[in-house]
Amino acid sequence: MHAAEAQTLEQVLEQIAHVARDLIGTRYAALGIPSQNDTLLYFKFAGISPEEASYMDHLPHGHGLLGAVMRERETILVEHIDQDSRSSGFPAGHPVMDRFLGAPIQVSEELFGMLYLCDRLDGQPFNEQDQWLIETLAGYAALAIAGTRLREKQQRLTLLEERERISMELHDGVIQSLYAVGMHLELLRTGNRPINGELSVVVEELNHVIDDIRDYIMNLKKQRNTHQTIRECLHNLVRRLHVPNTIAVYIDAPETMPAFTETTFESICQIVYEAVSNSVRHAHAKQINITALQNENLLMINIKDDGIGFDTSQIDKFTGLGLEHIRQRAQNHGGLINIESESGQGTRLTVTIPVKV
Repeated sequence: MHAAEAQTLEQVLEQIAHVARDLIGTRYAALGIPSQNDTLLYFKFAGISPEEASYMDHLPHGHGLLGAVMRERETILVEHIDQDSRSSGFPAGHPVMDRFLGAPIQVSEELFGMLYLCDRLDGQPFNEQDQWLIETLAGYAALAIAGTRLREKQQRLTLLEERERISMELHDGVIQSLYAVGMHLELLRTGNRPINGELSVVVEELNHVIDDIRDYIMNLKKQRNTHQTIRECLHNLVRRLHVPNTIAVYIDAPETMPAFTETTFESICQIVYEAVSNSVRHAHAKQINITALQNENLLMINIKDDGIGFDTSQIDKFTGLGLEHIRQRAQNHGGLINIESESGQGTRLTVTIPVKV
C-alpha cells in the first residue's frame, strides 16, 4: 500500500508496521495504539498471515513487554523474551518469537503508539543501528498518526458542517417552498374561481421543489437569481410565495444588479423569502412593505408588516419562525439582522450585508 493510499488510521498503522519490518529485516513487526485503560485500542501486525492469525485465541492486549514499552515510554531491547521478567507469555496459537525490540511513538509528552519488532531474518540479535532506525521511524510514525487523526477529525467536522448546511438549505429553501405551495392549494380550495389553470401552476411549483431537493442532496443547488436585478429577484420571491389577495405587498428596490456573488445573493434572498413567509403565515397582516437599498458598502433590505407583532423579549420562544436560521445565514456572510416588533404594532426585520471588495 502506497502512502497516498493510506486514508484511515488503521491503514496507516498497518503500513507503518510493514515499513518497519522491511527496513530492519525482521520476521515480525507490529504497531499498537493505547487505549485510555492502558490496553491496546488498535494492534496491526506484519509477518503473520491471516490464516496464522486465525489460530490465535486473541490478539495481544498490551500486557508484558508490549505494555512495558507503553508504560515506561523507553526503547526496550530484549535478547530472549521468555527470560525477561516483564514478559507475560503469548496467547495460545501465537507464533513463537524470541528477540524483541520495541520503541514508543511519541511527541513530547503525548504517546501516539508503540512500535514492536521480533526476530531478525538473519538470526542475529538486535543492535544499536536497529535501535536507531526504529526510534527514527517512530518519530516519522508519530507525525503520520497525528496527521491522520487530524484529517479524520477535519472530515468529521466537514460532515457536520455539511449536515448543517443541508439542514439550513432544506429549511430555508425546500420547506418554505412547500409552505408556499400549500398556501396556494388552500387558496384554491377555499376560492370560488375555476382551478384547472391554477393547478398547472401548483404542479409546476411542486416540480421545482422536487428539483431543489435533488440539487440540495447532490450539492448542485442552482442559483435562481443569475442576471436578475435586485427588484426582479424580490418580485420573483413574492410570486413564489403565492401571497393571498387579502395581503398587499409593495416593493421598493433598485433596478441594479446585486454587488455579490451568486451564492451570497442567493442566501440574502432566502433570508427575505423566509421573513416575508413569516409575515404572510403568522402576522395576520394586511400589508407588507419590502424596501432595498444598495451602495458601494452594503445592501440593506427592510421587511415591514402591519400585523399583530410580538414581544421581542420573548423572541427565543418563537422557534417556528426560523429566526435562528435567518441570523446564521446573515452571519455567514458578515451581515446583521435586526428585528423590531411590539404586540399589535407589526414587525420590521432589517438585514444588512456588507459588500466585500
